[in-house]
Amino acid sequence: MTTDADLIATRRLRIAVRGVVQGVGFRPFVFTLADRLGLAGHVVNTGAGVVVEVEGPSAAVAEFRRRVGTDAPPLATVESVRDEELPVDGVAGFTILASPAGGSGRTLIPPDVGTCANCLAELVDPGNRRHRHAFVTCVDCGPRFTIVTALPYDRAHTTMARFPMCGECAREYGDPADRRFHAQPVACHGCGPRLSLVGPGVDGGADPIAQARRMLADGAIVAVKGLGGYHLACDAGNPDAVALLRARKARGDKPFAVLARSVADVEPHAHVGPRERELLTGAARPIVLLRRRAGGSGLAPAVAPGSPDLGFLLPYTPVHHLLLGLPGDPPGPELLVLTSGNPAGAPIVIDDAQALTRLASLADAWLTHDRPIHVACDDSVVRVVDGEPMFVRRSRGWAPLPIGLPAPIPAILATGGDLKNVFAVGEGRQAWLSAHVGDMDDIATLTAFGHAVEHLTAVTGVRPQALAADRHPGYRSTAWARRDVAGRPVTAVQHHHAHVAAAMAEHGLTGAQPVLGVAFDGTGYGDDGAVWGGEFLLADYAGYRRLAHLRYAPLAGGDGAVARPYRMALSHLHAAGLPWSPDLPPVVACPAEELRVLEVQLVRGLGCVPTSSMGRLFDAFSSLIGICHRAGYEAQAAIELEAAAVGVEPGAGYAFALLPAAAPALLVADPGPVLTAALSDLRAGVPVPVLAARFHHAVTDLVARVCARAREVYGPTAVALTGGVFANALLLSACTRVLRADGFTVLRHHRVPPNDGGLALGQLMVAAHDRSAVR
Repeated sequence: MTTDADLIATRRLRIAVRGVVQGVGFRPFVFTLADRLGLAGHVVNTGAGVVVEVEGPSAAVAEFRRRVGTDAPPLATVESVRDEELPVDGVAGFTILASPAGGSGRTLIPPDVGTCANCLAELVDPGNRRHRHAFVTCVDCGPRFTIVTALPYDRAHTTMARFPMCGECAREYGDPADRRFHAQPVACHGCGPRLSLVGPGVDGGADPIAQARRMLADGAIVAVKGLGGYHLACDAGNPDAVALLRARKARGDKPFAVLARSVADVEPHAHVGPRERELLTGAARPIVLLRRRAGGSGLAPAVAPGSPDLGFLLPYTPVHHLLLGLPGDPPGPELLVLTSGNPAGAPIVIDDAQALTRLASLADAWLTHDRPIHVACDDSVVRVVDGEPMFVRRSRGWAPLPIGLPAPIPAILATGGDLKNVFAVGEGRQAWLSAHVGDMDDIATLTAFGHAVEHLTAVTGVRPQALAADRHPGYRSTAWARRDVAGRPVTAVQHHHAHVAAAMAEHGLTGAQPVLGVAFDGTGYGDDGAVWGGEFLLADYAGYRRLAHLRYAPLAGGDGAVARPYRMALSHLHAAGLPWSPDLPPVVACPAEELRVLEVQLVRGLGCVPTSSMGRLFDAFSSLIGICHRAGYEAQAAIELEAAAVGVEPGAGYAFALLPAAAPALLVADPGPVLTAALSDLRAGVPVPVLAARFHHAVTDLVARVCARAREVYGPTAVALTGGVFANALLLSACTRVLRADGFTVLRHHRVPPNDGGLALGQLMVAAHDRSAVR
């Protein structure tokens, strides 16, 4: 109960707020709140967050202390609020102080955010001074992570520092009643940044957006500078333009993402549920994978050939809105392909000079601007399975938001894997995952990796005292850790153990009790030197025990087998003792001379590495039943196998044989009976979609049987489904359903991807707990 004494007594309080409190309008919020409560004092950004000093009536100070944590702006995340009493000094008024130079501590930088409704309204309003301004932004939207160069988060520490504010922008920036009050990227037509279109035949004096829209309508490919890198855009309804982009980028049949103006423009092409709609229209604006509608028209077939899904995203920058056209604009493409601006296998381009050279063979023109991108940040990709979002790629819109850890860890840098690389730093009870870096197979990616490490450690304040890396001796990410060791210990973490640990960490498990980890992926270096990937592990953070695995099959030719699934099909047939009949699809697909050499390889074991990979078995089965014999991108054969099985009832199922292994208490899952039954069905004329559905059913049944046996012997009732194979929505949903029906708690990924994009989180936790790893 508030007394008269409380109302009269004067009090001064220093309040330290930590969390995502810079770049989200937190200081303007504090200013407004203090003003409304009649309090004096100041607020300032620091290297550790925001510090407020308030003075006034005791009750008002107490109300301020309460509301500063509960009423924060929508983009803010308040993690802690701490206060201390100070002597009253009789100061008058409330001010926002300039941030101190340098400083120590840790704050949380927000991710880049899609254009808000208020800014969009200004963009389309002919009477507004920011009408058609390609960089309209406010405290609730726009770039953050990709423009920050140092802390604290102030304009001087961003790539906007080169653009002095005009008088009107400065007035808005300094007005507590304005939503651009201390919005660091604030800009207008007068003070920049500015768009330009460059390329052969471009009219330098004409409107760059109007020219770019005309070029897109005429079938051209335009490189578009975005928040975290360049994109390549073309008319998604123009078959010739899409085919040209696919050929120039040497992309094979890998699906393209499609930019649409609204959900209404997406729905004719794909099914949009409530959670998908929420993701599409939310502030993060990821690419959302949606099941395509049968008979949908308007998209060029080459946008996503053979895929059960279409990847759509809605505009998240003013430039996107302008390219799709504002009311009254001339007609133009209604849907745009929007794919990462990079040559195949290279990281997304962020540098303007490099864009002109590295994208010269891909683009006809460059829609660019003069605001630098400080760090790359590719689009996030999300899909919804059983109503629950699952990352395929966690990047723009989420990076660098931290993930809470179930137990404190020392300062560690985990370098992730070589495919879909994402690294992480962690300290205390938080881990920060990088944006998507890409595949570590060229110098440009390694350079981008090093720059991203410097940036993330700078903005998080983590100074790693130890490193963690994959155990694979040939991984470039591991070699980087060894080179950058600087006397620090490096923990080598087994690939599938890291996958399971990541699932445990994001579900808040302390590791006091082990879980059953089902880790299915394409490749991971095993303890015996084999290529693992069909693993059942009993694991905690400190270690693991291999309980079961897919029967080894020879991987003949390494990457050659990955790119040509027919080789993997023939290897599995050989391992199962099944003949290579001339009428079998993989035999037909394999050139005669290659078939002869492969047979010698397999018989003699030349150039063959044993693999238990479930990803490779998916590839093999896809080829065996005639779906995909050559993969132009990672997991193409498996994706097309899933597409064939969607919506199909399997009827009679197939079953793996469970056999005892030489090692004690170890089971081997033999796919031989599955292959034999499938060949019989194939020759009997059973439709290919039914064969695909029966294979999915067989893998689901295998998971259920092995987990039930493991529970009988070892007792755990929690199962982690992890690894890239579980990006397959059909398999993930089916395994979840049967395991839950059998009383298991199922741990599915929802904060990091199941693929190697989540690996670094698990590496952090294993490195923090493992006392006997190779160093």
